Amino acid sequence: MAENAENQLPPCPQCAGAYTYEMGALLVCPECGHEWAQTAGDAAADATGDKVVKDSVGNVLADGDTVTVVKSLKVKGSPSGIKAGTKVRNIKLVDGVDGHDIDCRIEGFGNMQLKSSVVKKV
Repeated sequence: MAENAENQLPPCPQCAGAYTYEMGALLVCPECGHEWAQTAGDAAADATGDKVVKDSVGNVLADGDTVTVVKSLKVKGSPSGIKAGTKVRNIKLVDGVDGHDIDCRIEGFGNMQLKSSVVKKV
């Protein structure tokens, strides 16, 4: 793990293993055997140290973007929940709990945190 921290290589996208290493133009995970090409987004995140947040289809998200919820979500204390297709304006990217990396305000629900895997950039 110390070697990965020095090289700033991203974790494996399949198993989230931290022991990735470079083999030519590819990155390799010794834990699950997955091989992938390092993308420009990974390289930019490694160079700047910033986390790149992508939506459910791979678009890079930024503060102030407008997104659409792609699947219905259950909300504690609400009988209806958030329906697929709900627009969320002016998002803010955060390091949240349990993978919730978007802070936003949804009409009828108030302030919430969402996972980037359940939204799509508009």
